[in-house]
Amino acid sequence: MRRPLQEQQTLKMALTKDFKDTIKDRVLRDPAFREELLKQGIECLLTGDVDTGKAVLRDYINATIGFEALGSATEKSPKSLMRMFSPKGNPQARNLFEIIAHLKEREGIHLKVRTVR
Repeated sequence: MRRPLQEQQTLKMALTKDFKDTIKDRVLRDPAFREELLKQGIECLLTGDVDTGKAVLRDYINATIGFEALGSATEKSPKSLMRMFSPKGNPQARNLFEIIAHLKEREGIHLKVRTVR
């Protein structure tokens, strides 16, 4: 028997909140996880999975610097940044790479792209 739509939406929202809290807690206590989350988001973008890449980077931003501070650092509106990384967002490459460069620098990592067959 299916649950009413309202109950399904309530359950989904509660799960999402718990997931975000879990990610933030793990990012704060585990630097390796934090770094891997950033790398995974970028890798998804580079392999063409833009929606997943934006979602992972949105989780990373929310759990680390936050959109307000990222907006100040990149001289972009926090609301504009939130839209860019939303499911319907369509960031320009220039903006996306500027944000990635800032996040990499803040994390203290350098990425290399390599060819694999």
